[in-house]
Amino acid sequence: MEKNVISRREDYEISPFTFAVVPVEYGSKTYSKVIEFDEEILVPFRPSEVVKSSCDYFGADYPGRCQSTKKLLGISHKVPISLEPANRLFFFPTTSPAKESCIWLSYEHIVSRVKIDATKTQINFHNKQSIVVPVSYSIIENQMLRTAMLKSKLLQTLAETERKTHYLYNAMQVNDRNSDFQTKHGLMHSSNSYKEG
Repeated sequence: MEKNVISRREDYEISPFTFAVVPVEYGSKTYSKVIEFDEEILVPFRPSEVVKSSCDYFGADYPGRCQSTKKLLGISHKVPISLEPANRLFFFPTTSPAKESCIWLSYEHIVSRVKIDATKTQINFHNKQSIVVPVSYSIIENQMLRTAMLKSKLLQTLAETERKTHYLYNAMQVNDRNSDFQTKHGLMHSSNSYKEG
């Protein structure tokens, strides 16, 4: 695969095209290298800051997303989050988000994982691109499992809500038709009574 084009932006929101948000040293600061399908973007914020601002962009706050995952899965650290479940934006951290070395990976775009050694794992994406992350294979597998559980629970909730909304909408339509019929029937009855009088 050809080397991706690298561009720079002053801000960035995670999207369905985001594969990973990786910390990179830029001078004396830690920036983010965002990996997308055919582009790499340099952003002047740490990966966790990019994730937090993306939560804001989708109308949720980062602590709330974390708390939701903790309640749903019963876990307390390195929690995966759903930035926007309807668009299947499920991301997980490779280590504590408080650490500058933390990488955020998109669950949806990972096709396979390969153990390099005891402390390194290769992540392979849909576009045949790959990166090596400095954490063990077992940690990545555990994070993938947690994220799969989060995705399953949230999508199940979304489907149930959609089903109930559809049922309610249909019930309202029936009520509206009955109301129209009763109104018309009432007017006809009233009109006939008037003529008879």
